[in-house]
Amino acid sequence: MRTDPPIRPDRLRRWPAVTAALLLLAPAALAHPGDRGAALLLALTAVLAAVVALLPWPLGRITLATAAGAAAGASLLVDLCYPGPYRLPAFWVPFEWLALIGVLFRALRRLPDRWAGPIGALVGLAAVVLPLRFALRMPQGGAAGLVGGVLFSLLPVLGVAGASLYLRVLDARRERAVAGARREQRLEVARGLHDFVAHEITGIVLEAQAGQLPGQEAEETAALLRRLEEAGLRALDSMDEMVGALREDQEAAGTTRRLGLADLPELVARFGTKGGPRATVDLAPDAAGLLTAEAQATAYAVVLEALTNVRRHAPRATGVTVRVAPEPDGRAVRLTVGDTGGPATRGLRPRRRPGAGGTGLAGLAARTAAHGGTLTSGPLDPSGWQVCCVLPGR
Repeated sequence: MRTDPPIRPDRLRRWPAVTAALLLLAPAALAHPGDRGAALLLALTAVLAAVVALLPWPLGRITLATAAGAAAGASLLVDLCYPGPYRLPAFWVPFEWLALIGVLFRALRRLPDRWAGPIGALVGLAAVVLPLRFALRMPQGGAAGLVGGVLFSLLPVLGVAGASLYLRVLDARRERAVAGARREQRLEVARGLHDFVAHEITGIVLEAQAGQLPGQEAEETAALLRRLEEAGLRALDSMDEMVGALREDQEAAGTTRRLGLADLPELVARFGTKGGPRATVDLAPDAAGLLTAEAQATAYAVVLEALTNVRRHAPRATGVTVRVAPEPDGRAVRLTVGDTGGPATRGLRPRRRPGAGGTGLAGLAARTAAHGGTLTSGPLDPSGWQVCCVLPGR
């Protein structure tokens, strides 16, 4: 069965322009033979303005800026060089004026910044002086008629220009808001990849390197494989949570659990079971109550990053201590992660990757500063390293 092809939407949008052109050209054909040339000139100028106001742009290689400039230039040229009787413009001037108002609105709202001002000013000028095409040629017109015609045209032009510029500002604000939301979403995904997935992958790499050491017993190998499986599953869970946060279904995205101070003992215990240095946590019971959920998530990310850096950059560390306690004044919470130096663990030094690292603590420092806190790191005597984070209370 043969069916007609569907009508394209852009073709449907051309019909108003075609209809307006036919309606404006028809009276020119009915004009007096002696005035037909002048009538056709006025009709074509009005048709050009109406087509620019109604057609979707760009049209092929012709842009809105080119079309609007051509319509305004043609209108101004006819104002200067119109050769016919003064009565003829009285019919086409109102239609051309309305079309130029539409062109002005589209130009000021849609054109790029470098073209919106010049083209908008040219179209606005054409609309303002258009009544003079009729008024200047009236026999006994007088200055009052000229000034009245210009003022009558100027006020609507200013109103349309103000409305279009206001909508342009709103469009720019909306675009900036959308760009900011997308940037924040990308940063959130990057933080998730760095804080959770990279941590687990680092552990998997170290476990795999430990499995390559000679003299492994069957039980040790089995335990190693279980730890690798658990770390891989945790990495997959973290990626699933990030994918869920990117979905449009907000209900599904809202089910992601935010990690906090209560999850630190499990994190530190898991760190100590992967063949790394001995790790302990000292968590004050009243510390969690002083911080918001967002601040607790930042504290968790700081500990996670510090532990990951111990695995990557401190193969000689023999112990790691995590302490979380309120400040003496009770207005902030201090979190420290320190490692102690010791003999190197042979074979467990991870290979350096070109371009890897260097952004974790910097990003967390900015994230901590957003909560009004501080994040510092530096040497810890005699040969260790310490990360210190202070977050203000609620």
